[in-house]
Amino acid sequence: MKYHRYILISCCLFTLACSSLPKESVNRTTQNQRPNVILIMADDMGFECLSANGSQSYSTPNLDRLANRGIRFTKAISQPLCTPSRVKIMTGKYNFRNYDYFTHLNPKEKTFGNVMKEAGYATCIVGKWQLNGLAQGLPGCTDNARPHHFGFQEYCLWQLTKHRKEGERFANPLIEQNGVVLPRNKDAYGPDVVSDYAISFIKRQKDNPFFLYYPMILVHDPFVPTPDSKEWVDASKRYKKNPAHFKDMVAYTDKIIGKIVDELEAQGIAENTLLIFTGDNGTHYSISTETNTGTLVGAKGNTIDAGTHVPMLAYWPAKIKKGQVYDGLIEFSDFYPTLAEMVGATESVDGKSFYNLLVGKKHSDRTDVFVHYDPQWGKRVNKFRNQFARTERYKLYQNGKFYDLVNDKLEERPIVDEELTSAIKKVKEKLAAEISKAPKWVN
Repeated sequence: MKYHRYILISCCLFTLACSSLPKESVNRTTQNQRPNVILIMADDMGFECLSANGSQSYSTPNLDRLANRGIRFTKAISQPLCTPSRVKIMTGKYNFRNYDYFTHLNPKEKTFGNVMKEAGYATCIVGKWQLNGLAQGLPGCTDNARPHHFGFQEYCLWQLTKHRKEGERFANPLIEQNGVVLPRNKDAYGPDVVSDYAISFIKRQKDNPFFLYYPMILVHDPFVPTPDSKEWVDASKRYKKNPAHFKDMVAYTDKIIGKIVDELEAQGIAENTLLIFTGDNGTHYSISTETNTGTLVGAKGNTIDAGTHVPMLAYWPAKIKKGQVYDGLIEFSDFYPTLAEMVGATESVDGKSFYNLLVGKKHSDRTDVFVHYDPQWGKRVNKFRNQFARTERYKLYQNGKFYDLVNDKLEERPIVDEELTSAIKKVKEKLAAEISKAPKWVN
């Protein structure tokens, strides 16, 4: 009887103590059980650039470590170009719904930054912005609070309100941080400046759930030395372009990933942090990569597989079993609903959540993906303006050209109807039905 009385009294005291706590303290205790999220997106890094994906030209030990300790996705599909991919991944919508200008994200849109902030997460974006519409001089293009509007409480960014011609992204970078243009420094390296801020954010928010979105500055051209390149010691050569530097840029990207993972482990929060790594589009067309299946030429801006097939890794020790390989389709509209489901938000977008896949629950695989691509930038890429739908193996364009990506990765030999079996005809019909849901236009 005394024991039961003791338990009753203890419970009453605990309840009283909790009720006396400030509301913020109770909420923070609950929130701390939620996972941190870091989404990193390399700039112009195709699937073939990771040694975990078969690259023989580059070494990516830190990314390979994530692949071995998490999920490696073999069929992540992006848009072929940066701004189309960025507006799609941030909003979960196909380009025909919200892509109005190159280098612009319409302020009317809601991003995953807004979703995570509304869910009580501390939010930050570092890296490349290029979404204010500077090239077109659009209203608000010099608004340095635009990241806040899209849900990011903190930022450290290149090309927010300053044109590229005013300052580049690598040596002596022109970086804006929380409303302030940072002093120029010829010995500073842009990827270090923004990733150091990411580390600072992680340290400051280690006791709170946080969302860090890192659209990287690397490995976009110009292909120039990194601080680990022997040429870096000569300041006059830091912007001397040479595709041979691409290898060093890939290595530096991998180094930064290692720095972030090491910090998560040092802070004791790696276990409950979801880290996703991907790329925004295929590798630059001037870069050839040796892989375990042969030489692959980059196809940034092009709708062939090398323009849209990007690396993707997911690492979350508390939830993801080590060494998984997922061969199903993931596309860029899927990230937004995945994060929304994670925080219990309901959002109606074009994408399909893969949250269950991350936490080991039953996941309904995508049967196909759809890409609406209208680059609106430059003659070289505008000629690839198109729409397509694809399964893991087959791909159909709006003009009726149909390809077998297993046997014709470069899409040089369209399959004619006479060659189709009844089963493959059904695949083509299904893809045609998907394309028909989008507005039609003529190249």
